[in-house]
Amino acid sequence: MESWLATDLISDPAKAAIGGLGIGLLFGIFAQSSRFCLRSACIEFWGGRLGQHVAVWLFVFGSALLMVQIMMSEHVLVSSEVRQLATSGTLSGAAIGGLLFGAGMILARGCASRLLVLSATGNLRALMAGLVVTVAAQASLSGVLSPLRNWLSSLWIVDANLRNLMNFVPNGSGILLGGLIVALAAIIAFRAGIGWRRGMLAAGVGASVATGWWYTAALSHVSFTPITPSSVTFTGPSADTLMALITSPSIPLHFGIGLVPGVFAGSFLSSVLRREFKVQVFDADTGTLRYIVGASLMGFGGMLAGGCAVGAGVTGGSVLSMTAWLALLCMWIGAGVMEWMLRARDAEGGLSAHALSR
Repeated sequence: MESWLATDLISDPAKAAIGGLGIGLLFGIFAQSSRFCLRSACIEFWGGRLGQHVAVWLFVFGSALLMVQIMMSEHVLVSSEVRQLATSGTLSGAAIGGLLFGAGMILARGCASRLLVLSATGNLRALMAGLVVTVAAQASLSGVLSPLRNWLSSLWIVDANLRNLMNFVPNGSGILLGGLIVALAAIIAFRAGIGWRRGMLAAGVGASVATGWWYTAALSHVSFTPITPSSVTFTGPSADTLMALITSPSIPLHFGIGLVPGVFAGSFLSSVLRREFKVQVFDADTGTLRYIVGASLMGFGGMLAGGCAVGAGVTGGSVLSMTAWLALLCMWIGAGVMEWMLRARDAEGGLSAHALSR
């Protein structure tokens, strides 16, 4: 692998894009097969149950945290090279953005990664919502919503030393925590009746995140072009991919550009092989407006929080970034509040919570 990364036959950006494509393919296969979904886990958790969706999410998060922390302990991935640890961050952006993202994913029936995975299985509702997420993310990055995002981000800035949670815990704490989370996931999975196969598929999602960190870190060490170690995230790369397709005759290559089509292809392949591909469209009971509102909240919230449920929550959380953990916590809280509001409306005689969250 190192000889291939060091070869001059293809450019370093192309190597990054190829790696993103391959890792995205694996992520899409594992995510579709395991039914990985933060929204479903939040609904289950706030409903007072620790069932299959919570177990799958814990397998993903715990396995990513465990593997990445092992890599960091062996100096395969170095804190000073990780953007989420080596630069200042925004706690206000993580908190507010996380709350908005969590509420949005309940309305849109999935986070950014889940919408991409569902789109490849024939779900046109998810495809439309994913496009809205992408447009809102781009507007938040450099468009009409960027001044608001910048202002909210500036309310509470934290420097790199405080942002790195590894500075406050004993060595090996991340490895121990990751192992405990995986063990907890196994216990919940056993009680929920999840077979070992689905648990392994969920762990494969986490392994995809860890592989992304490993690949980009290894490439950065041999590349003549500056490449920052990164891994799986969707809000920014989806916006980059869409804008490149509609505004540029050539697509600038990087890890995220390969990641998005890779995930789509992996999910499509998995759904076809499992005979789960099915075209799904909007109907009178779907609630199109809620999809649009939810997707818009996710696009803005994801950019404000520094990533989506996977990008900030799993990828950023696996390197023990304070802002990522805060964003993830607020995503769970935002999802819980929105789910409670929908159930309260149902109890008052409005639309059913099921229809509202479809």
